Amino acid sequence: QVQLVESGGGLVQPGGSLRLSCAASGNIRSINTMGWHRLAPGKQRELVAGIDSGGTTTYIDSVKGRFTITRDDANNTGYLQMNGLKPEDTAVYRCNGLITTMDGLQRIAWGQGTQVTVSS
Repeated sequence: QVQLVESGGGLVQPGGSLRLSCAASGNIRSINTMGWHRLAPGKQRELVAGIDSGGTTTYIDSVKGRFTITRDDANNTGYLQMNGLKPEDTAVYRCNGLITTMDGLQRIAWGQGTQVTVSS
């Protein structure tokens, strides 16, 4: 089994910052790609940022220059640094990862999500 657990969400004022963490544990040989998704009320889920095993990153236009995705492979953890937060960033943020298990299988694992609320 593979588990992903997010942390770091909360309530922040516009212009503030949060750092989300996504810790993976379990039957893991390696983590290929990692991504952060968000789901806001009345909107479709969107992939906010992604990072591959080589460190190449992608972002949706609305967060470019404000959000930074990174990974710590030694600790099987991914991060999303969010600066300059706006009310429209309010959503449940979930991480996912394409995992290679110790027996060579590939699985997509999801975290449970963490709420980010940007409000004054």
